[in-house]
Amino acid sequence: MSLVLKSLEDGILTLTIHRPEALNALNRSVIDALSAALEAAQDNDDVRVIVLTGAGEKAFVAGADIKEFADFDQAKGEDLARRGQRDLFDRVEQSRKPVVAAVNGFALGGGLELAMAAHVRIASSNARMGLPEVSLGVIPGYGGTQRLAQIVGKGKAMEMVLTGGMIDAEASLACGLVNQVVDPELLLETAHVMAGKIAKNAPTALAAALDSVLAGYSRDGFDVEIQRFGQCFTTHDFKEGTTAFLEKRKPQFPGS
Repeated sequence: MSLVLKSLEDGILTLTIHRPEALNALNRSVIDALSAALEAAQDNDDVRVIVLTGAGEKAFVAGADIKEFADFDQAKGEDLARRGQRDLFDRVEQSRKPVVAAVNGFALGGGLELAMAAHVRIASSNARMGLPEVSLGVIPGYGGTQRLAQIVGKGKAMEMVLTGGMIDAEASLACGLVNQVVDPELLLETAHVMAGKIAKNAPTALAAALDSVLAGYSRDGFDVEIQRFGQCFTTHDFKEGTTAFLEKRKPQFPGS
């Protein structure tokens, strides 16, 4: 079974993360498959715009696959974040072809980080977004601490990261996290309409515009995130948080 479904029509390449049994959670195989699809699209002149979505209505991407890193140490944690940012999240953001994220259902943790790496976000009215990593004793490691603040501002980003809570589609629209909210049955159609408007413009100008906007943001913060993400793997809180998640119970952090 393919982990990423591909469909190209009228210059719009739709990439659908297809792991519905796990709510499209990101594991290494999904990251590699999506990365390869994005890389191939860069040199395909038939592709003008990329639409990124998840299979089904329940989840865009429900998060990273916790089972893959629950026993990691600091070095493995830093490598996880560094490789993920390099191979997928930066690749999405730095794509020469504009990327529109069609966010259906849950976009949590790595799922929200993936949506934020896209250049435009359209959400279904049933979307729920958040960065719950602190409830696991870790922090966002795929660029979330940086891109969220860039998109919604420092104050709202602090609230979302520190509480680990979810916000609904309308709240996401109000704070600028998404560009539009539509009914679930209209999500892909709306994303394709947006992609079609973009696709009518000059490809070289689109690439130049993307590069120019991104030039205004420093990479230093992403490196700090990688280091601090790795350090979290040395803590008792991380071990308790991930163990509690896998055991389907509430974590018992000091003072909680």
